[in-house]
Amino acid sequence: MQAQEHYEKHLANFYSWMVGELEPKSNEFQSLLKHYGIEPKNTKTAIDLGAGNGIQSIALKGLGFEVTAVDFNEQLLNELKANPKASGIKIKLTDIKNVGEFESLKPELIVCCGDTITHLNDKREIEELVSDASRTLENNGYLILTFRNYTGELDDQQRFIPVKSTENRILTCILEYEREKVKVTDLLQERINGEWTQKVSTYKKVRIDPKEVVQILEKNGMSLKLNESINRMETIIAIKEV
Repeated sequence: MQAQEHYEKHLANFYSWMVGELEPKSNEFQSLLKHYGIEPKNTKTAIDLGAGNGIQSIALKGLGFEVTAVDFNEQLLNELKANPKASGIKIKLTDIKNVGEFESLKPELIVCCGDTITHLNDKREIEELVSDASRTLENNGYLILTFRNYTGELDDQQRFIPVKSTENRILTCILEYEREKVKVTDLLQERINGEWTQKVSTYKKVRIDPKEVVQILEKNGMSLKLNESINRMETIIAIKEV
């Protein structure tokens, strides 16, 4: 199953529950940007690729950016639109691979956070996305990427990851490793009217080393401002210098 279908048929139904409270995560992202001096300066335009329910979009709006939230899942974008703090954020239902369409907005910041870039089909598509984002950015603009590093393999029982559980829901993630990809199974057990049900869906993510991402960025004229793991997410801030 492709990532888009996985979200439409399965993950979007409990995604917001899975990630938890939005406000603390938005505040955390906003603090990261403030720490590195990333704020509206010239065009004041930011593009949030893979915006989901708006963790980054709302943080960017709070900093004063004019935000366009991009995602391929209408359900999550509707959740974002319904959030009072999202007032003024522009919503675009499209694939993140179409980032070049936003060049006319002259963005000075493009973010692609969560584990979004690994949802692409292969490393070639990741390279194309970074290249298109670099061309789309204004000079001295920033590209921020966060993603999980799946290059190391978990063994045996470690492949079964307890993601979240509450009284009526239990989410477990199961990983199976292939040479270029990792097969991800989201197993949701849910109690409805006193009866437990099980819903399962599987899709694949790209295994890419952070060093490869750095090489792609440098190849496209981007310089690193940050490259470290934060809360088990590889976090890269790159600037398009001239």
